[in-house]
Amino acid sequence: MRKLTYFIACSIDGFIGAPDGDAQFFVPFVDKEFFEDFLKAEYPETVSTHGRRPLGIDDLENRRFDTIIQGRASYDLALDLGVTSPYAHLREYVASRSLTESPDPHVEIVSGDVVGKIRELKAEASELGIYLCGGSRLAGALFDEVDELVIKTYPVVLGSGMPMFAADFRVSEFVLEDVRVFKNGVLVRTYSRKR
Repeated sequence: MRKLTYFIACSIDGFIGAPDGDAQFFVPFVDKEFFEDFLKAEYPETVSTHGRRPLGIDDLENRRFDTIIQGRASYDLALDLGVTSPYAHLREYVASRSLTESPDPHVEIVSGDVVGKIRELKAEASELGIYLCGGSRLAGALFDEVDELVIKTYPVVLGSGMPMFAADFRVSEFVLEDVRVFKNGVLVRTYSRKR
């Protein structure tokens, strides 16, 4: 069974973006050490296709994921730049009730049962997992399906904003698997769901 991994950037106080979803304030923390030793070395497929070529990693193979699912608001960030297939190096799914037709043949819109779709994808035979890119509402809808959390905590406090999971209150246990600390203050924690 494949894993669904929520690979997400957040503030110290647990927000993944401003109330409007903007998260550009995290970008300055992606310095050489963090990029080279972590993103490029371990998670190159999480860098968008339009960012890979300028960074010199367009030729790197996927290491952890071969599929991505993201919400409409996350996808709109790419569409606003004129990019219709932001992760062309992965199979792309966008969960949206309002987007009825995909603007790109490489991107499949999931407008119905997103939990059912994820279960179908998890049942596929593959060595690689599924990257849950965001956002908050989609993560909340898929909360019970998340097998792993990779939380990149940046050294900023937002006070309010978009939470990691827009979901009802409930307690779910995860097991800490790894912690990495970078000189720029970024902390990366990896958790697996306690089942």
